[in-house]
Formats: sequence, structure tokens, C-alpha cells
Amino acid sequence: MRIAVLDDYQRVAAHLADWDSLGADVTFFSEHLGHEDDDVVAALDGFDVVVAMRERTPLRAERLERLPNLKLIVSTGRRNASIDLKATATLGITVCSTGYLPAPAAEHTWALIHAATRRLDVELGAIRSGGWQTTVGRGLDGRRLSVLGLGNLGSRVAKVGLAFGMDVVAWSQNLTDERAAEVGVRRVEKEELFATADILTIHLVLSKRSRGIVGADELALMKRDAILVNTSRGPLVEEAALLDALRGERLGLAALDVFDVEPLPADHPLRREPRAILTPHIGYVTREQYEIFFRDAVEDISAFASGSPIRIMELPPAP
Repeated sequence: MRIAVLDDYQRVAAHLADWDSLGADVTFFSEHLGHEDDDVVAALDGFDVVVAMRERTPLRAERLERLPNLKLIVSTGRRNASIDLKATATLGITVCSTGYLPAPAAEHTWALIHAATRRLDVELGAIRSGGWQTTVGRGLDGRRLSVLGLGNLGSRVAKVGLAFGMDVVAWSQNLTDERAAEVGVRRVEKEELFATADILTIHLVLSKRSRGIVGADELALMKRDAILVNTSRGPLVEEAALLDALRGERLGLAALDVFDVEPLPADHPLRREPRAILTPHIGYVTREQYEIFFRDAVEDISAFASGSPIRIMELPPAP
């Protein structure tokens, strides 16, 4: 059995699970395979199993159809919108998931909020280059935190905001007053969520309905000194509209961990935007998380090899 472990950027996968127990030929790819179908297919040709790190390398139908040896995909985490489950079902490819910790992404959201309100990107650079204080930070107590999406992650972020003494409000398409009250926050309408936010943080699952949910109209509602934080998925925000708002100084800052194209191209304009604070999609990247991912991946492969696959990821029923 040949196993490909994809996008092992930090070169740690081999040490965080007992791959030897599988008695298989395991190849760890530390570089992204690229965005072209031909490159991905060439790299994965002949492998029986692919372990995909979240959505880093999409496995679409046009790629899967050209990988006749592939019998099992293990996706780290519980869902993966970049795997075509219709195609895997048609092709007879089993797809399994792993466990997932929600806390790291919520923690990183607050890391970005603090980085933005205290301009840590500027101050860290200043002190390393021999400088001293150059900016005036902003406090959190009494400020409004607007939470777009009050699910598991959004609720965690909201509760921290309450602990800092913030006025926390929330909205999503299906959010009720009762659900918001359970978290200790208040539900508002969408327009108020954007127009009154000192900090807007996004915690939605990417879907056809949510793609581009933050666009030019929503950004136009926001205060000129507001901060937008996105640790969920890049396409939830219309990238061109965000860049336009930042360049036109109609938005204070954007603190982003996720992007439309990942890895973010070296020449991407966001890398040069002074009002953008960027991290390379590390919200979920912790040792504890990786240990769960790779331990469960080995369990999934072992179970599949024995004829009793576990944690099977199936296509959700049509609405």
C-alpha cells in the first residue's frame, strides 16, 4: 500500500503518529503540489491512499478521475468542502475524517484581534529595527464585537469578548434571539451588525449561500476605523471589495488568516497592503490538533485495510 501525506509544511507528520504500524510505503509531501491539475495528478499517480490536510489541496472530480489506484482519502477534520464526495462515491473511493479541536481557531481569532488593536505587526517590526513606540493602541472594554455566525467557534469567541467587557452582538441567517441569549449576547439585524461594529469577526461555514456574504455593500456599512477579522474561509469575503475598502481608507484594518487562494501568492496585493495583518492559515495549527489529525489518520487507514472503515465521510442529504 502506497500512502501520500499531503501538505506537511512543517515536516512533523512523520513524528506525530505510528505510521510504521501500517507496514506501508508512506511519502510525506512538505511542499504544496500546486494549483494545476496536471501537477497534482502527476505527484499522486500510483498512490492507494491520500491523507489530505484540510482544504490545502482540493481533490476535485477532474483530478480523482485520473487517479485509478486511489481507494481511500483521509481528510483531517470533520468536513472538507474541497473533496468532491459525489465523485468519490461514483469512483468507489472511500473518504474518512478525523477528530478536530475547535479551540485553536477561536484562540487564534483573539490573537489577530489583539494584533490589530495594538498594531503588533508595526510595533514588533519597530523594536526589531531599533525603534520604539510608534502607534497608539485601542482598548476592548466597552467596544462592540460583532460576531457573524454564532456556532461553536463564534460562541467561543463571543464569550471571550464578554470577559473583556465588550458589547457583543451577533447575526446569521438562522440565528434566533433564544440561541443568542444562551451565549449571553444579543441578536441584531445584519445591517446593525456591520454598521455598529468596532470589530467584526466571521465564523461561518463556506457554502453557496455564505460565499461572498461580506461584499462591497456590507463593507460600506462599516465604520472607517472598524476592524474585520476572518479566520474561517477566504471566500466568505469578497476579496476585491475588501482591498478596495482598505486602499480607500473606508475600513480601519483587516486581520486575515484565510484567503481565496492558498498558499497566498508571493505577489498578492494583500501582502503589500499596510492596513492588512496576515497569518498563513494557522488558526487550527497546533501540536495538539496535529496529534489528533495524524493519529486518527493512521487509525482510519488501518481500519480500511482490515475491511472495516471508520469515520466515513458521506455526502450530506440534499436540502
